[in-house]
Amino acid sequence: MWQSLQDLGFGFGLALEPYNLFWCFVGVLVGNLIGVLPGTGALTAISMLMPLTYPMQPVPAIMMLAGIFYGSQYGGAIGAILLNLPSHPPHAVTCLDGYPMTQKGKGGTALGLTMMSSFFAASFGILVMIFASPLLVAVAFKFGPTELFSIMLLGLIAGSTMSRGSPIKGFAMTVIGLLISTIGTDVQTGTQRFTFGMPQLTDGIELVSIAMGVFGIADFLRHVNRMKHINSPGSVSLRDMRPSRAEAREAFFPMLRGTLVGTLFGAMPGTGPTITTFIAYALEQKVSRTPQKFGTGMIAGVAAPEAASHSKTQVDFIPTMSLGIPGDAVMALLLGALLIHGIQPGPRLLTEHPDVFWGLIASFWVGNVMLMVLNVPLIGVWVKLLQVPYRFLFPAAIFFIAIGAYSVNNDIFAVYEVLAFGIFGAVFMALDFPIAPILLGYVLGPMVEENFRRSMLLSRGQLSTFVTHPISGTILGIIVLLLAAQAFFAIRKRMGKGGDPLPIPPSDVVA
Repeated sequence: MWQSLQDLGFGFGLALEPYNLFWCFVGVLVGNLIGVLPGTGALTAISMLMPLTYPMQPVPAIMMLAGIFYGSQYGGAIGAILLNLPSHPPHAVTCLDGYPMTQKGKGGTALGLTMMSSFFAASFGILVMIFASPLLVAVAFKFGPTELFSIMLLGLIAGSTMSRGSPIKGFAMTVIGLLISTIGTDVQTGTQRFTFGMPQLTDGIELVSIAMGVFGIADFLRHVNRMKHINSPGSVSLRDMRPSRAEAREAFFPMLRGTLVGTLFGAMPGTGPTITTFIAYALEQKVSRTPQKFGTGMIAGVAAPEAASHSKTQVDFIPTMSLGIPGDAVMALLLGALLIHGIQPGPRLLTEHPDVFWGLIASFWVGNVMLMVLNVPLIGVWVKLLQVPYRFLFPAAIFFIAIGAYSVNNDIFAVYEVLAFGIFGAVFMALDFPIAPILLGYVLGPMVEENFRRSMLLSRGQLSTFVTHPISGTILGIIVLLLAAQAFFAIRKRMGKGGDPLPIPPSDVVA
């Protein structure tokens, strides 16, 4: 432990050098701004700015790119809470309760809770990186394709039961997301699947198109006749942004549980932050005394997934830096940046390039403090967006959505995809189907398929491999218990033994 503290001091010495500090600030500022814009995210920003790092030294280069990554996490929550637009897929869960809080005039409170949860979770994740890296790396080595398939299957099952409505509808929307993920070219065989002869679908459906369509455009279509702006807190001061003691107490345990969930999944290579936020949200719904209120503006529904996302973001660097195994596409880009500078990620990184490893860890704390300072004065600006009339807000947001979708591949077909998914989402929302499980099924679909195939190849087609592996068998047992609990409560409710039926919130009544 003493050696780790000494190494951390060495890292702070590097991170606080004026040149390195400047590029860390640039990264978090750009990430924060990019995260707010609909249709963009860390992946797009890092892809565009990576060429700028070629002439730079490795330490400031990786600090800037990492700052864009976790800075966009802060910014993405702003769009999800204020406009129901998840710029980054993990924030799709934040929309479920963050946006209803905005509709109740508590948008500033939701942003304040997000900032608090994010800083707490990021700080915890940094401490885990410092003191528990060897243990987490050892755990990561125990997760092969069999274990990864089981944990992702658990994520699909848990995520599909998030909705306040029928679990069957949740499962159905998850399956739709899985089917959408199969569109395109099969990586292993090169066979085109479900493209219907359209060359634009050869590479599959863009994630941006689905997220912006089913969350952004669908909400606009449902509220197109609304002429008044959202309830606004009016003149917003720093005091308005500060949660009350009761709200902070209510958020503490969800924030703590979300942080632990994010830390656990951060140690597992190959699992992105999206599954983490879905599972954190599902966990809060299961432990809550009022699960039927989720989706109507629950503080736990904002604090838990945001904490999970930020702790996952920090801990995700452990398998990326120590094993060279990226958790998602953004981590893959960061690995590419290290390779460009002649640094090989892996177990030797800590000994061969301690300046990069410890400088990066120290910059996490420095960058998160910068984000806190930046967001305190800017948070009032974001809340001011609530005062913009819908007749101006909707066309502007749709314009940015179209630009964001088009900019991914410079293809107008992506804009048509956004429109199609927007209509699709509006129809199913009107039929009281949950929308979020679609995104979960789409994101996890390719990884579930890939790890299932690998497991079958390694076991020579024996399905029993998922049971004989201890970790995988334990996870499958949890899945069975979860399904049994869902069936029990559904039967109990149908037989009338669950007490008086709960009233349906007015927002759920379909006109």
